[in-house]
Amino acid sequence: MTKLRKQRRRKVYKHNVNRKRLRNRQTSKGSIGCKEIKNAWDQKKSVQANLSEMGLSYDPNQTIKIPKRKKQLQEAIGVIKNDGQVELDKSGKQSKKYIAEALEADAKAPREKKFRLPKSQVEWLTYLIKKYGTDYKAMARDSKNYYQETWKQLRQKIRTFRKIPEQYEEFLRESGVQPIDSDGNATDDEL
Repeated sequence: MTKLRKQRRRKVYKHNVNRKRLRNRQTSKGSIGCKEIKNAWDQKKSVQANLSEMGLSYDPNQTIKIPKRKKQLQEAIGVIKNDGQVELDKSGKQSKKYIAEALEADAKAPREKKFRLPKSQVEWLTYLIKKYGTDYKAMARDSKNYYQETWKQLRQKIRTFRKIPEQYEEFLRESGVQPIDSDGNATDDEL
């Protein structure tokens, strides 16, 4: 009787599982984020075949093998001769090596920094700069310092704010405050 009870307990239907979504998740190959790979992807081929055609690595452990210590010693003695590199594409099929080059060029391209501070934090920092200038210890004692940030934390936030030219220059234009140099002192010249 215990055997039947265990079998019955194991076969409980789970009402909270969406079977269709579960099946789709198991059978899908995932979405490809890179447009170069997405355009050259062949749905009829396996992942490994697609990546090897593009000149990309499916398994980095196979592509860049870590040499065994025993083999290194044998090569040093002269038992095994080192052949050099192994050719990846031995078949006469058309390869898609240009994709690896395009990915490399895209990775090396300079990126535009899009870091911006939130509007609320910019307002808070501009309020502090207008009221106290560079007196960070007075900023820390301000009654509106709700998060109880220390003077060093506030100094670092203001330095970060100054490194974002779009937001800091807009602040300088709107208020007649002089720019602050890297030492925390007010400068005479505009940016």
